[in-house]
Amino acid sequence: MKKEEFLQAVEELEKALKHVSFEEIKTVADEIIDAFKKGHTLFICGNGGSAADAQHMAAEFVNRFLKEREPLPAIALTTDTSNITSIANDYSFDNVFEKQLKALSKSGDILIGISTSGNSKNIVRAFETAREIGVKTVGLLGRDGGVLRNISDYAIVVKSHSTPRIQEVHTFIIHAICQMVEDAFA
Repeated sequence: MKKEEFLQAVEELEKALKHVSFEEIKTVADEIIDAFKKGHTLFICGNGGSAADAQHMAAEFVNRFLKEREPLPAIALTTDTSNITSIANDYSFDNVFEKQLKALSKSGDILIGISTSGNSKNIVRAFETAREIGVKTVGLLGRDGGVLRNISDYAIVVKSHSTPRIQEVHTFIIHAICQMVEDAFA
């Protein structure tokens, strides 16, 4: 790794701060706050590094981010390997999130899909299923937002073509959302 790569990461974050709407991030946090106050659940999904981001975000809500507070109901749909592998084996990997969402969610819940391309088929299918159930959708996306940009209730797009840089900005946005939500409950 070279010093230039660190500087590139800082540049991407600065660029994202210019192009990512703070108001949209705040609106998403407010939607999550409202859902939690009404007894609803936050579901989060992604693939690869974005799966790790989904698990990270769920843990920040279930445990805590910075302050002591009661646990908040968040589930990463990326963690149950028995469900994921049985669904992928019996149907398709494209179904791994939608099947779990059908089993676990209800109208009023929220689904965050994290995709650096915005085109992950399993997240697209989960968003289509969410719409049928009445689950609000938030796309945390990269590049031009892909297909998910157009089918999300809220789309936060990091305009970059570098997957590592997109993921770094996604982490920043996840932490911002976690802090705003936690401030409402701590």
